[in-house]
Amino acid sequence: MDTPESVLRRLEFKVVRRLDGLLFGDYTGVFYGPSLDLAEVREYQPGDEVRRIDWNVTARMHRLFVRQYLEERELTAWLLVDLSPSMAFGTRRQLKRETAAEFAGVASYIVARHGDKVGLIGFPGRDVYVPPRGGRVHVLRILHMLQQAPPRPDGGGLAPSHPVSPTGASSKIPTPDGTGLGEGLRQAMRALRRRSLVFVISDFQAQDGWQRPLRELSRRHDVIAVWISDPAEQELPDVGGLFVRDPETGQQLWVDTSDPRLRETYRGLVARQRAAVAAALHAAAVDVLELTTAEPLLGPLLKFITYRRRRGRWSLAGR
Repeated sequence: MDTPESVLRRLEFKVVRRLDGLLFGDYTGVFYGPSLDLAEVREYQPGDEVRRIDWNVTARMHRLFVRQYLEERELTAWLLVDLSPSMAFGTRRQLKRETAAEFAGVASYIVARHGDKVGLIGFPGRDVYVPPRGGRVHVLRILHMLQQAPPRPDGGGLAPSHPVSPTGASSKIPTPDGTGLGEGLRQAMRALRRRSLVFVISDFQAQDGWQRPLRELSRRHDVIAVWISDPAEQELPDVGGLFVRDPETGQQLWVDTSDPRLRETYRGLVARQRAAVAAALHAAAVDVLELTTAEPLLGPLLKFITYRRRRGRWSLAGR
């Protein structure tokens, strides 16, 4: 396993420096940016941004009014990272948990480099926690914590999710996961007193009612959902008979992947599941960054940055 220092150096060279070159080091409105608190509502003046219009006051007063904000110079960011067994799956470049750690490294590095604080909460469980601080050493500590999170097959952490074939070979096929995402979000709600920039990094495969806690978290904070997947999760490969094992319970099931009806049923199930996740994220009014184990971070990050800037959305503004 690479050391946190070697991982961070690689991310600096392959991701951060290239982002710096394209953005000229200006991450305002993307990761880094002023958090804004409402100061007052005043009447609209020519040149005011349309996105600052307060439509509720405008409707009551029958004239255009805009919101004005006070800048808070210090930003606190939080990384809420899913450490459940399903995140230990991957068939391409790396596991989903490794993609999560890479993104956490990039985001925390950018925030810390600008003199702000970043903290870590891993879930399920309560033992993966790093209070918010700044600096390079702190970023290395976050990476170390994510790398060292121990396997917890009972659903409390990282565990393999590999089906077992009759020959004993590993044929990686994902199985549904009952993670503690909902409880992790509720834990964050209790812990985060001050309005913050929050990255929820997960595959969102949990079946524990995480949708409502995410909506509540989004009302209080600027939330970015980092949705991580693996291409093999969307298509059941035709590799004959397999035992598949639930990473949470250890239960096994024999399936014949050469059956086209089974593969079609699986494909439809996954499509419905992904549609449900997308709908829940939309309902929570969070921005979504989609990452896969098959693609390096840079491309998706650039698309996401373009999206955030096109909308002109500043962190915590317009809430």
